Amino acid sequence: GIVAVIAMVFARYVGTFVPLGDAGTRTVAVAAVLLLSAVNYRGVREGSAVQAVFTSIKVLAIMLIIGIAFSVAGHTNGALADHAAAATALPSGRAFVLALIAGLFAFGGWHMVSYAAEETVDPTRTIPRALVAGTLTVTALYVALNAAYLRVLPLATVAQSSRVAADFADAAVGGHGAQIMSALVILSTIGAMNGVILAGPRVYLAMAHDGLLFKWVGAVHPEFRTPHRAIALQAVWSSVLVATGSYRALFTRVVYTEWIFFGMLAAGLFLLRRRAGYAPPYRVWGYPFLPAIFVVSTAAIVLNQVVAQPVESASGLLFVLLGLPVYYIWARRAATV
Repeated sequence: GIVAVIAMVFARYVGTFVPLGDAGTRTVAVAAVLLLSAVNYRGVREGSAVQAVFTSIKVLAIMLIIGIAFSVAGHTNGALADHAAAATALPSGRAFVLALIAGLFAFGGWHMVSYAAEETVDPTRTIPRALVAGTLTVTALYVALNAAYLRVLPLATVAQSSRVAADFADAAVGGHGAQIMSALVILSTIGAMNGVILAGPRVYLAMAHDGLLFKWVGAVHPEFRTPHRAIALQAVWSSVLVATGSYRALFTRVVYTEWIFFGMLAAGLFLLRRRAGYAPPYRVWGYPFLPAIFVVSTAAIVLNQVVAQPVESASGLLFVLLGLPVYYIWARRAATV
């Protein structure tokens, strides 16, 4: 789902240069998924190289946007008037939480560093450090980037735009600014999509080895040394999601269902702490208050989403529930082997 959403963003910005209808946007998105999957199919070295290059470009692009907003461009009259009006009309609590879901998508993927723990040197030290450093970096960049957009564009324009970075550049520097910014966003989304394509198959590989998925999914390519079948399976399913769902529907399903599992994961910590002999190499600080606050916050986000968009929430939850009986069958089968 995450791969599909990012692929749709990529295709939307490609539309800045080549006019694309709905079918064309989906075709470009599927092509991007298949191409990056092919790169990661060929080898971890190739996938990692793509990730390093495009992540660097992504960070530089964000810093460029921030620099333009606060050194070259100033507040437009429309932005000032719009912000003044917004300051006198605070949103409701429900609206705030609903908007928060969109923001949370920007932080999606923070947990994926743990997918490669088995392949990480000194994971008990490296993984926590990567999680903290990555989350703080993304938070700083995300807040500064939105401040840059709102410095130049009216709030209503930001809310309605499907290519906000391009609209920002057009307003800030004019000329070919929108095209330049669209190119930077295209490069940025390639890095984001490649990261998920690189990390995701590690989960399917582990599931297959644990007897919770078809054994053939856990195969490793004899030459490329990659989980090639898991990569191919992910590419096919992501392409199906792109072809059959709208961007908003995909976005809602991904964020909503993902945070259900985040909350369950944190709640599972309370059960683990009760087990006799439980002695993990790393313990979270602030227990039990920090995990409890996280669980309650997650529940508020999920319940608010259900109330605000019941149809899309139900369809996303249905996908998850369809897998539940399959999981129990596989778990029972693995226990008897």
